[in-house]
Amino acid sequence: MDYKNTINLPKTGFPMKANLANREPAMLAAWEKSDLYGRIQEHAKDRPLFILHDGPPYANGDIHLGHAVNKVLKDMVIKSRLLAGYQAPYVPGWDCHGLPIELQVEKKVGKVGHKVDAPTFRQKCREYAGRQIDAQRKGFKRLGVLGAWETPYATRDFRYEADMIRALAG
Repeated sequence: MDYKNTINLPKTGFPMKANLANREPAMLAAWEKSDLYGRIQEHAKDRPLFILHDGPPYANGDIHLGHAVNKVLKDMVIKSRLLAGYQAPYVPGWDCHGLPIELQVEKKVGKVGHKVDAPTFRQKCREYAGRQIDAQRKGFKRLGVLGAWETPYATRDFRYEADMIRALAG
């Protein structure tokens, strides 16, 4: 017996199944196409400024649960500050220096001085970090984190390195 007609269910335009895995990419693409983040920042440009200094993750692998918790919580803080009347930009960044990246590159090209010279090794580290930044950026965007994803900072950028030297020198 079909009991469907014996239950008074509400009528709704929402689908019975969310199918978020299928719908989410289109929603994120619409946000990007409409420049949602840029429009929010433009609307808030004359408000008091709220800055969240976000320590950057290493650019050395896929995002994991720790990254997700970190970015989603910070995204919630930024969005709550926007709703509270502040301009709250989020500029993502990546730490592209250090042992985690070097160890991953060593697995592929060998140790400096044995199979590869130092300039080549550094270039391979830069290339590896760039690929990891691209992958992590996609992951963070899939989490719905809004930010200046097209203009991030990365510690591997020569301009960033020069700015740090100037700041520390004086």
